[in-house]
Amino acid sequence: MGDLKAVIQAGGKGTRLAPYSTVLPKALMPIGEGTVVDNLLEQFAAAGVLEVVITVSSFGPLIRSYCGDGSRWGVTIDYVGEDEPLGTIGPLSSLRDRLDGPFFVSNSDVYTDLDLTKVLRFHEEGPGPLTVVLTPQTVNIPYGVLTHADGRVVGFQEKPTETFHVSTGIYCMSPEVFEYIPASGPFGFDQLMAVMLEQDRPVNAYEHTGRWVDIGRIEDLRRAQTQLTTLMDGMGDDVAGL
Repeated sequence: MGDLKAVIQAGGKGTRLAPYSTVLPKALMPIGEGTVVDNLLEQFAAAGVLEVVITVSSFGPLIRSYCGDGSRWGVTIDYVGEDEPLGTIGPLSSLRDRLDGPFFVSNSDVYTDLDLTKVLRFHEEGPGPLTVVLTPQTVNIPYGVLTHADGRVVGFQEKPTETFHVSTGIYCMSPEVFEYIPASGPFGFDQLMAVMLEQDRPVNAYEHTGRWVDIGRIEDLRRAQTQLTTLMDGMGDDVAGL
């Protein structure tokens, strides 16, 4: 088994972030004095990752120019191009010979304070070859919600609030997961989950309750920037009180 590795999926078009995403990929969206990918690479380095592969498409040259060889984060970065959209899991197929031990996979639009060291430990102790990092998210439903049976209303809630556990877009995997991933072609995380659950294969669930933003929309980017500003202001107050 070689060095601990991670894969960042940065081949998406980020259409929901338009017009920003017409000039910048999601990985390079600014957060404070850095970018989304700075946060990810710092998290990986802190967990002991030494090799990172970034999958890229049309914005590949920009990402390569910014990230370089990874030395400023203390990691080695390699790049793999997507000639066609391969989904969230499909790009891993071309890397199966290089991923010879537990490895991380992350979307490129994730901003978080997740402790990946704990995720790795949890994964290694779990029964399955896939660990999904989950986080609770509260959804406010802006309608009156009714339940009915036999043509009659049997329940009513005015604008209820529901809490769900959602995928953070961050995973830890073992090489055995490739048993469920096609050798080539597009393949999404939803398809991987469907195959594994259909075959009754265990999928480990690690719950993260800290900071997490999926920067898929402009309002999400602003929320991440606000969170960082609030965090830095709090750190400034702590330092001032010493």
